[in-house]
Amino acid sequence: MSIDPAADLPFFYGSISRVKAEDYLKLGGMSDGLFLLRQCLRSLGGYVLSIVWNLEFHHYSIEKQLNGTYCLIGGKPHCGPAELCEFYSKDRDGLVCLLKKPCLRPSDTQIELGVFDSLKDNMLREYVKQTWNLEGEAMEQAIISQAPQLEKLIATTAHEKLPWYHGKIARHESERRLYCGAQPDGKFLVRDREESGTFALSMLYGKTVYHYQILQDKSGKYFMPEGTKFDTVWQLVEYLKMKPDGLMTILREACLNGKAVEKTPSLPATRRAGANGYTPPPRAVAGASTPVDTVPAERDILPMDCSGFNPYHNPNEVKKFNIQRSQLLMDEVELGSGNFGCVKKGVLKTQDSGQIDVAIKVLKSENEKLVKEEMMREAEIMYQLDNPFIVRILGLCNAENLMLVMEMASAGPLNKFLSANKDTVSVENIVNMMHQVSMGMKYLEGKNFVHRDLAARNVLLVNLQFAKISDFGLSKALGADNNYYKARTAGKWPLKWYAPECINFHKFSSKSDVWSFGVTMWEAFSYGGKPYKKMKGPEVIRFIDAGNRMDCPAACPERMYDLMKECWTYKHEERPDFNKVEESMRLYHYSVSGKAKPEGAAAAAEPVK
Repeated sequence: MSIDPAADLPFFYGSISRVKAEDYLKLGGMSDGLFLLRQCLRSLGGYVLSIVWNLEFHHYSIEKQLNGTYCLIGGKPHCGPAELCEFYSKDRDGLVCLLKKPCLRPSDTQIELGVFDSLKDNMLREYVKQTWNLEGEAMEQAIISQAPQLEKLIATTAHEKLPWYHGKIARHESERRLYCGAQPDGKFLVRDREESGTFALSMLYGKTVYHYQILQDKSGKYFMPEGTKFDTVWQLVEYLKMKPDGLMTILREACLNGKAVEKTPSLPATRRAGANGYTPPPRAVAGASTPVDTVPAERDILPMDCSGFNPYHNPNEVKKFNIQRSQLLMDEVELGSGNFGCVKKGVLKTQDSGQIDVAIKVLKSENEKLVKEEMMREAEIMYQLDNPFIVRILGLCNAENLMLVMEMASAGPLNKFLSANKDTVSVENIVNMMHQVSMGMKYLEGKNFVHRDLAARNVLLVNLQFAKISDFGLSKALGADNNYYKARTAGKWPLKWYAPECINFHKFSSKSDVWSFGVTMWEAFSYGGKPYKKMKGPEVIRFIDAGNRMDCPAACPERMYDLMKECWTYKHEERPDFNKVEESMRLYHYSVSGKAKPEGAAAAAEPVK
């Protein structure tokens, strides 16, 4: 499910020890500049660069920074491990030598998974299910879209899944368990200390049990007295299996906790399900799109925290296509307007969920005959769609005007939001939002829907972490055996977002939506810039036909611009589909996602017995 940003590098070996890395380099020939990349045991998301120089081995830690970049200690930041290695192949910048030759994994050698790698997929599902009561497709969407942030949250409790963790037991009970059965040097367990809320490591050596307190500093890192610091308890234990780091000996045999059934970890900020298996979302504070009592203080608001992520998860409540006028309260403030009429903010009163903030698309009376049919078609299309990254319809109300009642995305259109918040929105935020858009478009592609009007103005934000695709007025459902739709007339089309085959032959498909996605990416990384500047439609067509493409926005990472250019492949049959686009967005999103804010306090050492 979750993908390591280095997984596609042929010189990445995964979770191997220093000794094993050196063995591979020996097999590789020991030439100067021979190198490989491996997981760093010390810091989550980090790596180690192992290099040969003058027949000696040199190992450099690569840490993932809070802003999502990767760098050697004292070195320059890079957006991913691949970019870092490419840089050091051209600039030594403190290394003993340039990276000259990758030590490639043998064809029969798989990337080695670490302790956490083999646990995290199940733990992610447990966390998402218990915290947000999500299941099925909604759960998968949540995990894929926010895996980096979620992994940081669950990593701190992963030790609870491991056989050497015994929970809250007394010191004398830990000794009893260690003396049971064989008593080799290095037999160990980890337990919760009875009152302090910290951990203790209990270990046998020379038939005597020694107890060590696991210390925690102010940044939340774990360590033994004067020892190396780690992000999690399980990383510390894995390290102590290789080096004693102040202990009597290295850790060897785990004293098993004796539980045959796999333990469920205690999950941070978990909201437990009710007696019937359904937990209704907490009532949101007025003016807020997020239930405030579900969000842990140590992290940003995630899409799943918003009631709009999974509005239909209550099996007792079904979307009702016909909404009574008495159920709607409508504000006079307009959120937007167009030829059809306007969009207003409102509240939908429901029997089970109380009051829900909604957006209401109101048809103007004087335009009713002209656009009522089009609005009904949009409603029918939207009613078939159910994806958290698409604005979903809640129903229709036919009263003083025809009204289309939709989910609320109160932060407004992406282009306007970015233009007004250039100083506070990071590139990482944009990557996250555009990844969500790619997931929504991948869903549409799978449903044989062509959007035909994908643009930053039609991406609405619930908040900085949560984007939804909107405006399905031009959408078309394709037949199961068709891969494109041919429009009869050109009409008033957004040509600057259209692929060549749309303009020249009026052919629309998911591949033409991919072209539009590239333009939408350009708008996003330009912080709401206008594509093609002041060019008119015919000038844009000539510009594209001549093989020209828009320049890379100043703040745009190179890999994102490369994806844009792939989306702008002239021949639609050579253009990537949204499966490929979403995968590329996901890999890059995972590579730049920052860490959760650490918490914890320093603790005093427990005396050695």
